[in-house]
Amino acid sequence: MLAVACGHVNDDRSSKLLAQKCDAQAYSNWADVVKRRDIESIVICTPPHLHSQIALEAFDSGKHVLCEKPLARTVAEAEQMVDKAREAGLTLKCGFNHRHHPAILQAKKYVDSNLLGKLHFARSRYGICGRQGLEKEWRANPAFASGGQLMEQGIHSIDLFRWFLGEPKQITAVVSTLYWNIAPLEDNAFAIMKTHDGKLAELHTSLTSWKNTFSFDIFGDEGYISTEGLGGSYGTERLVHLQKDFTKPFREQIVEYRGEDQSWNNEWNEFETAIAEHREPLGNGEDGLQAMRIVTAAYSSSKENATKTIT
Repeated sequence: MLAVACGHVNDDRSSKLLAQKCDAQAYSNWADVVKRRDIESIVICTPPHLHSQIALEAFDSGKHVLCEKPLARTVAEAEQMVDKAREAGLTLKCGFNHRHHPAILQAKKYVDSNLLGKLHFARSRYGICGRQGLEKEWRANPAFASGGQLMEQGIHSIDLFRWFLGEPKQITAVVSTLYWNIAPLEDNAFAIMKTHDGKLAELHTSLTSWKNTFSFDIFGDEGYISTEGLGGSYGTERLVHLQKDFTKPFREQIVEYRGEDQSWNNEWNEFETAIAEHREPLGNGEDGLQAMRIVTAAYSSSKENATKTIT
């Protein structure tokens, strides 16, 4: 059985519209859905301030959880979610759908096959144009959101850095509110990370790029892999590979992935498969928690004007 509930008790219009499209039952209160015994899994797509409460009650009801990023509003709440899922023996997956984009998946296969040799650094740009009225949305309200643009969108790149390079040891970051009236939340963030074994990662995430933009690049001893686009408004998804050769003209191999964005379908399939196989899903709760810890350290770095160690 499929049920849909909205995040706010007094506003169930969106849940009813979605339920009609999915041949589901609509609720105005998420708690009524969590209590149902004929539902095995819960997908949490509310603002972050509700993530922890819904997830903990879902685990108490014996349900698996796929929760949108960021995993919670605070690191402490995310830690509770991860601990509770582990204690209950239930699956917790964080909504890092970028891990399920075909260009990113192929890039990971190349890296794991040692195509690039020893890795040196990664870099990412991730931004959107923003939209009129953004300052009135829940994303601009610190009572609902976990952070600004870095936590809301840049966290995808943070997760990919961890997946490709390993755990970062330290981070130096600067965040600022340059255009949108959303302070104390940021609309731009720059960050540089260093892993325990010396690899570097560079990120710029922005609400003032004025065009939806995504790129994620990996460089190693033997060449580089560049991914760009996510389909839709972000442009055609592409994978570019260049193998190092000091004696020949530069030659890139390019693959373009056409069609609709299937990352969310792939994410759901991975969630279902992980449950059936009794294993951790790709992009699990611990991944969501650690990404939040990194972003939180970035905020501390910017506030204190100092490089911070990531714990």
